[in-house]
Amino acid sequence: MPYKKYKNKLSLFIVPTGIGASIGGYAGDASPYAQKIAKTFPLIVNPNVVNAACFSGIRENMFYVEGWSIGQFMKGNLSLKPSTNNSIGIIFDKAISNGILNIHLNTIGAVKTVYSCNIMGYEITEEECGIEYFMTPAGVSSGRVQNNETMLKAAKKLIERGAQTIAVVCKFEEPPEDNYKFGNSPDIVGGIEAIISHYLTKELMIPVVHAPAFEEIDITTDLVDARASAEYITPTFLPCLLLGLQNAPLIFNGYNDSLLNCNDIRSIIVPHTAIGSSVVLDAIAKNIPILAVKENSTVLDINDCALDLQNAIIGVDRYKDCYNFLREVIPT
Repeated sequence: MPYKKYKNKLSLFIVPTGIGASIGGYAGDASPYAQKIAKTFPLIVNPNVVNAACFSGIRENMFYVEGWSIGQFMKGNLSLKPSTNNSIGIIFDKAISNGILNIHLNTIGAVKTVYSCNIMGYEITEEECGIEYFMTPAGVSSGRVQNNETMLKAAKKLIERGAQTIAVVCKFEEPPEDNYKFGNSPDIVGGIEAIISHYLTKELMIPVVHAPAFEEIDITTDLVDARASAEYITPTFLPCLLLGLQNAPLIFNGYNDSLLNCNDIRSIIVPHTAIGSSVVLDAIAKNIPILAVKENSTVLDINDCALDLQNAIIGVDRYKDCYNFLREVIPT
C-alpha cells in the first residue's frame, strides 16, 4: 500500500467557506498556515484553504478534499484513495459568453502546458445553470441553482468519457460593491460555490469543485487587501481548481480499512467560532482532538461555550500551536 505512511497520521485542516474567516476567508490566505503543518504532518484540506484563483496553495503531503466528502468521510460513510495525475473534466455553463469561454480555454491550455495536468476535455451545459447568490441575515454567504440537472447531465457525459474529477465553471452576475476586497466582509459568492460542489460530488461520487466566471474582466487598479489580491489580478479562477484536482484523492463508498478512513484522523483544526459542523461533532464522538484556533475569527459565534463542549475542545491561540500539539502526539 503506497500510502501506508499516511495511515493514522492525518489531520483535517478546515476553514469553512463564506463565513468571513479572518484567515482562509479570502483567496488562499490560509495556505501558509497549512503548508507549515504539512511539511511534517499530512493534512486533508478543503479547497477553500488553498484555492487562490490563478494560484494554488496545495502542496505535497496535502489531500485536496471537497467539503461534502469530508463530512461523509468523518461519518465513516466513505474512504479516500490517494491518487496522482487524475483525468480532469470541465463543465462550462451555457450562459458564459464566447469571449469569456475562450479565456478559460486558453487557461486550460496554459495549465496543461506548464503543469502537465491531465485535462481530458470539457462539456458545455445544454441549458443555462441559473446561479443566484446572496448574504443571509446572519452574514453568511449562500445562494441557489435554478438548474442543477443540466450540470449533472454534462458531468455524466464527462465521466463516460473517462473523467475521474470535475471542475465546474458557472456564469455569475457581477457582485455588488462590498468590502471583501478590502478584507472587511465575507466572500459573497463562496457559499453557492460550496453548494454546487457538494451537490455534484454527492450525486457522482467523484471530486468536484467550482469556480465562477464573470463577464466583466477588467483588472482593477485599486490597491486591495493582500488576502484577497489573487482574485483581482486575473479574469479566471480556474487554475487553482485544476491544480487541486490533479492529485486529489478519489472517493469510495463505505468504510475501507485498506484505504484512508476516519480512524486515520489524529486531529481536526478549525476556527474557534466555527465548531458547530457535523465534522466536528462526529470527531468528538470518536474522541478525536478538536483544535479550535483563536487567531482565526469568523462572523459566526459557534464556540465551545455556546455548545457546552468545553471539555471536548482544545483551544489554541495560533496555528503554530497546532503544529506543536501534533509534534507531541504523532511520531515523525
